[in-house]
Amino acid sequence: MSATTTEFQVTGMTCGHCEMSVREEVSEITDVLSVEVSHETGRLSVSAEQGVEDSAVLAAVSEAGYSAVRA
Repeated sequence: MSATTTEFQVTGMTCGHCEMSVREEVSEITDVLSVEVSHETGRLSVSAEQGVEDSAVLAAVSEAGYSAVRA
């Protein structure tokens, strides 16, 4: 079974610590295999076995203190 990757645009990140906060929160979502995030581009890429609910990712990003939209 192949993983599904979903892209999001995150606003408010300014440094590597911001990336780490987002990565830690999103990584806690069930079935997430990998998380790639860049404060330079604001891109968040989430790979999961069964795909991931947008609402779960948006809630995790919010918990980290940022906002995001599906790209």
